[in-house]
Amino acid sequence: MNPVIRKASFAFHSRVLDQAGLLFRASVSVQHLIQGSLVFSNERQYRTMPTHGIGKYKHLLPKEAPKKKKERQQMKQIKTATDAEYGTLNVKVSGYDMILVEHYSQYIHNLCNRLGVKVAESYALPTKSTEVMVMPEQGTKMYVDAILKTHERIVQLSQLNATLCPTFMEVLLKNQPEGIQLSVKPHTEADYQARFKARPELEGLMAQMT
Repeated sequence: MNPVIRKASFAFHSRVLDQAGLLFRASVSVQHLIQGSLVFSNERQYRTMPTHGIGKYKHLLPKEAPKKKKERQQMKQIKTATDAEYGTLNVKVSGYDMILVEHYSQYIHNLCNRLGVKVAESYALPTKSTEVMVMPEQGTKMYVDAILKTHERIVQLSQLNATLCPTFMEVLLKNQPEGIQLSVKPHTEADYQARFKARPELEGLMAQMT
C-alpha cells in the first residue's frame, strides 16, 4: 500500500476513535446526571479543607475597650448667686398640649444659645394626670368626666447675667403661647428629686431592709 494512503487512513481512523471516545464519555455523563450519581453533585471535593471559622469577622475588627458600668446620676452642685450673676435657675414650662410645651422649651433653649446664656440641663418632668369628676343632677355618685395630663419641661440656666435677665424675661413673655404656663425659680434639691418617678413599693422594701 502506498505510504501516503496508509498515513491518511491511520489519521482518519484515529480521528474516528477520538470522536467515538468523546461520544462515549458524554453518554456516560448524561447517564450519571439522570441517575443523580455524579461525584461532584453528591460528594464534597473539599473534605480535607478546614471549614471552621468561615464567616467570622470579629477577629478582624479593632479591639474595643470594655464598657464601664453606668453610674447612678448624681446631683450637680448648685451655684450660688453673686452681685452680677444669678445662680442656677429653673425655667419651667407646663401645659396640657405636649407639642406646645415641647416647642416653647426648644425656643427657650435656642434663645439662650443666641444670647450666650449657659444651659446646664434641659429635661422633662414626669407627666401628671388630673381626673375631672362630675356629679349628675340627680344622685350623689360622682364619675370621671375627663383626664387632664400636664406636661412639664425644665430648662436649667447657669450664671445668668443680671443686666441681661430683664430683656431675656421680656422676650420670653412676649413669645409665650396661649395655654402655656411659665415660671422661673432658683434650683433646689427638691427640684432634683422631682425629676424621678415615685416608687412606693421599692421605697417600702428598702425601708424594711434598713
